[in-house]
Amino acid sequence: MTGEARIALPMNSTDGTAGPDGMDGMDGMDGAGELALRPLTARSVVLSTLLGHHPPALPARALVRVGELFGIAEGTVRVALSRMVAAGDLAQTADGAYGLTMRLLERQARQDDSRAPRTRDWRGEWEIAVVTAERRDAADRGALRQAMAALRLAELREGTWLRPANLLRPRPPVVAEQCTLLTGAPDRDPAELAAALWDLDGWAARAHALVAAADTAAEAGDPARRFTVSAAVLRHLLADPLLPAALLPGDWPGAALRTRYDAFEADLRAVLRRRTAPD
Repeated sequence: MTGEARIALPMNSTDGTAGPDGMDGMDGMDGAGELALRPLTARSVVLSTLLGHHPPALPARALVRVGELFGIAEGTVRVALSRMVAAGDLAQTADGAYGLTMRLLERQARQDDSRAPRTRDWRGEWEIAVVTAERRDAADRGALRQAMAALRLAELREGTWLRPANLLRPRPPVVAEQCTLLTGAPDRDPAELAAALWDLDGWAARAHALVAAADTAAEAGDPARRFTVSAAVLRHLLADPLLPAALLPGDWPGAALRTRYDAFEADLRAVLRRRTAPD
């Protein structure tokens, strides 16, 4: 295969929407190579909490108490809840709890898949999707690009997408409507092809930095810093291409990053149980 275009993995979103805490912008590294993380706001705390909670609905008093952990006043949290309902990010349930709306429920599902991907044994085959629809407007092209990113396919060239066939997940209708789907294998070294399609070194460098930051925050007992780092971890996992082990560089930090987030989530669940218990 020829004409590869290297894909720079996004640091906050794989679908062109705001991050999982509902905020625009991206995490990154500053000029000194240090992590530059999004600050905590009432909105980010509420949405990150709900996106990490199953089922993704909590009463206002629980969300207020979570906000208090980070010095956010009750009134600020309640104003944020009202604004998020008005913006269509949240909806109130029959019992008065606040839950995620469909767009964010879909994102939660993608986050869950990024944490515990459904895989199959890889035998060297690659998924290939070639755009064959004759007429596509900008909305059609945008919808397909978002679907391909969510499926973790990389664009080899305009209209040709591919990845190793090691993931188990449904394809949205937009893919079949616009593409012809094939299975094949490259003539060149597949690890070299993967390295050309995805910025694996860039993803790994940031993941190692996040692992170190998560460990430091946990050891310091700093809940606000730990919450902020863990939200960034979840965003970064959405950009993991989930390649077979044979195609990854050595010391790939994906498993370590997932372990750090799992530990944070277990602690957050314990906090939520305490803070949602009847007074």
